[in-house]
Amino acid sequence: MDDDISLPADTLAILNEFLLERSKREAEEDSQITNKTGKDAHFEEDWQLSQFWYSTETKHTLRDVVRKLLAERTKDSDDFSIALLSCPSLYKDIRDLHDTVHIFEFDQRFEAYGTDFVHYDLNCVGSNPDYLKEHHHQYDLIVADPPFLSQECIAKTCEIITRLQRNQKESKVILCSGEVVEPWLTARLPVLKCSFRPEHERNLGNEFVSYANFNLDEYIENK
Repeated sequence: MDDDISLPADTLAILNEFLLERSKREAEEDSQITNKTGKDAHFEEDWQLSQFWYSTETKHTLRDVVRKLLAERTKDSDDFSIALLSCPSLYKDIRDLHDTVHIFEFDQRFEAYGTDFVHYDLNCVGSNPDYLKEHHHQYDLIVADPPFLSQECIAKTCEIITRLQRNQKESKVILCSGEVVEPWLTARLPVLKCSFRPEHERNLGNEFVSYANFNLDEYIENK
C-alpha cells in the first residue's frame, strides 16, 4: 500500500487559498451570468483558452477607431456589420457604439451575449469550407486576435477572415497578435504592421503589435 502523499504546511496553505479564491470567482461569475445578460455580463480570463483581456486604453483606442469608421458611413452605417474573432474583451465597448456586432468565441460562457454570440472552433475551419457558412461574406469590419502564436493558428484565422469579409477589397481588417507571426500573416492577407501596439491588463512576454489592411495609425493619431 502506497503511503499517503502530504504537502508541506505552507504549500498546502497556498493551494487552499488559491482554490478558495477560484471558487469565489466562479461563484461570482455564475451569479453575473444568471443575473446579467447581453453586454453587461462580465467574465474572468481563462488562461487555459489563452484568454488575455485588453487594457482599458487599448479597448478605448479600438473603440474610437470603430467610431470613426462608422462616421464615415453615415448613410449606410446600419448595414455595417462587425465581427470580433477571439477578442471578447472588446465586445462591450464596440457594442455600445453599434448594434450589428457578432462575437466569435470558442468559450461558451459568452452565450450570455445572446444572439450576438457565435460559437467558433478554429479547428473546424480548415477541414470544412462550409463552416459558419451563414456568416460568409457578411462583415465590413473584422477584428481578430488569434489565440495562439503558431503558423497553423494564423493560417486558419486568415482563412476564416477571408470567408467572413463582405468584400475583400473594401472590408476592413484589424488583427492584433505577436510580432513573430508577421511573415505567416502577411503571406495570407493583404495587411501591414502598424505602429499601434495593443496592451493587456496583464503583461505578456511576447511583443504584441497590430496589423491592418488600411491605415490604422492614421485613425489613431488623429484622435
